[in-house]
Amino acid sequence: MRPEAAVEELRPESPGTVLLSRAEIASLIDLDDVIREVERAFAMYAEGAIPAPGILGLPVGTGGFHIKSAWLPGADPRFAVKANANFPGNRESSGLPTIQGVIALFDGATGARLAVMDSIEVTILRTAAATAVAARHCAREGASTVTIFGCGDQAQAQIRALARVRPLTRVFAFDLDARRAQRLAESLSDLGLAIDPREDLRAALAASDICVTCTTSTRPFLRRADVPPGMFVAAVGADSERKQELEADLVASSTLVVDLVESCAEIGELHHALEANLMRREDVHAELGEVVTGRKAGRTTDDQIVVLDSTGSALQDVVTAGLAYKKALAAGAGTRFRFSP
Repeated sequence: MRPEAAVEELRPESPGTVLLSRAEIASLIDLDDVIREVERAFAMYAEGAIPAPGILGLPVGTGGFHIKSAWLPGADPRFAVKANANFPGNRESSGLPTIQGVIALFDGATGARLAVMDSIEVTILRTAAATAVAARHCAREGASTVTIFGCGDQAQAQIRALARVRPLTRVFAFDLDARRAQRLAESLSDLGLAIDPREDLRAALAASDICVTCTTSTRPFLRRADVPPGMFVAAVGADSERKQELEADLVASSTLVVDLVESCAEIGELHHALEANLMRREDVHAELGEVVTGRKAGRTTDDQIVVLDSTGSALQDVVTAGLAYKKALAAGAGTRFRFSP
């Protein structure tokens, strides 16, 4: 059989496997829905309703690969596995995205292959959603000003997600490439925010309530001395043991909230604080699910510095991929594919 013969219009009762592109995913799912689903996933994990997700990483050459998986119980159980390539030098060397990958979504009860989809949009949206969930619980009331480091696609999603949970009025944007900071301002013009590309980082941080770091840095650039009292810092760039955005003493001196302790201890900002012998795992204040469910407070005083160490979890992937699949079925979107008769 020719490969193209497998792609066909299937019977409604047998939708086959749905193939979804990044553009299709972006058109199907709403960020508010992703925030809601990601918060639900972390709550379910804290309550013991979801088993620990799996993760496997392999550094190679100038980048690396990681595989993340999770099972979601319920009336329609789902299992998702994501395989991502991460090569920070791609844009300069080949024009390719830093992150490329796929997510395979399965029926958690039968193992049926429900969907195969591009991972970029899912990863961007679910990462931003986790920041929004944490900011809802950990940022000061009325937090309205953000400094963001790194002005790629992730930055745009981060600001849009934060604007859903906090009354944002101003964003200070910094990138090593000043043109990217300007493009970020242009891409967010519909939000009606004052978006200010900046070089004076200390002044920007001093005037901010929230700081987001979403870079591919392997050297820490955010210092304890630069962070004012009361700031909420979301560090989302470290997803391998080689990456680091925050100095270890900032992590150790903060009220540290992590997405998952085990993951952050292996590949997150916590990893570097542990290696520097500035923290023990027991010093972590809370996992995000514990904060969401009220088991632990996100913050107790206005002058606390609260840091979110967000390495990204398959818990977020499985609910976001499941949302994209559900929306695709309802809209008749995507391409149907048969792997076998």
